[in-house]
Amino acid sequence: MYNLSPKYKRFLLSLIKLIIIIGAFYYSYEKLSSNHLLSISQLKSQFTNVFFNNIWTFIFILLLTDANWLLEILKWKTLASIEKKITFFDAYEQCFSSLTVSLITPNRIGEYGAKALYYKNEIRKKIMFLNLIGNLNQLGVTIFFGLIGVVFLIRNFNFKIPITNNLKLLWIPLIIGILFFFKRRIDHSKIKNYLKKLSLKFYSKIILLSFLRYLFFTHQFIFLLRLFNVETNYFSLLYLTFCMYLLASIIPTLAFFDWLIKGSVAIWVFGYIELNELTVVTVTTIMWILNFAIPSIIGSIFVLNFKTIQQP
Repeated sequence: MYNLSPKYKRFLLSLIKLIIIIGAFYYSYEKLSSNHLLSISQLKSQFTNVFFNNIWTFIFILLLTDANWLLEILKWKTLASIEKKITFFDAYEQCFSSLTVSLITPNRIGEYGAKALYYKNEIRKKIMFLNLIGNLNQLGVTIFFGLIGVVFLIRNFNFKIPITNNLKLLWIPLIIGILFFFKRRIDHSKIKNYLKKLSLKFYSKIILLSFLRYLFFTHQFIFLLRLFNVETNYFSLLYLTFCMYLLASIIPTLAFFDWLIKGSVAIWVFGYIELNELTVVTVTTIMWILNFAIPSIIGSIFVLNFKTIQQP
């Protein structure tokens, strides 16, 4: 690609942008149209009954979504500013554009490369590593509270780990193999030295932002359940939501099937309290639309306007 003329480079970059955006929109369309438990007409009817008849409720749900993304943007601004000071709008653009790119990649791994492209070559690896730190902190919070949810299930229900099909089980040795492969090629001393340079205040801020973000999107899920007249007590819903997000986050999957995994896990977890499947699927779909589909549309605008960093 480096031997191509500027004209062809621009054409290739435009083509890649177009493929990413078409792929993201196709993924979003397939997510809604292939949901056999909830048709688009059913979703529209549910949406109208719950939100459009109560505009203040709709505004509150949107504010929860905004809070969720505000915390994610602030977290990325804090992380990236270790290497290069960026504005809130820079972080906003990078978060949303990387979300759009990540939708068409396995386990949304495209997020790492998409964010790194906003920076010069010499710091791209560090930017990807900082992104990993942020994601690991978010995962750590999910695991911590998820284990509380699992304890709740064990103590109150006949809890059994669901059996996945053989295809999904193949992900486990594959991921272990990839990690082992890269482990032998990583300079651990450089990583340790880099981690030591990061202050305790920095780690504390990232953990706090990760916790607050987790708090907002779990309670957004619970609030939506309440809107659909789920009367189960608050703590039971809270612990089951903790468990749902834990199980959904540790199952490796292609982003294309991510909605199916989360919906299936939610149906299984909330099945312990005999929650109506249509309600569960409706809530998970609305969560997906608010927190992924709409932001990915915003992100597509940034993808179209993206220009590669000119290296010296």
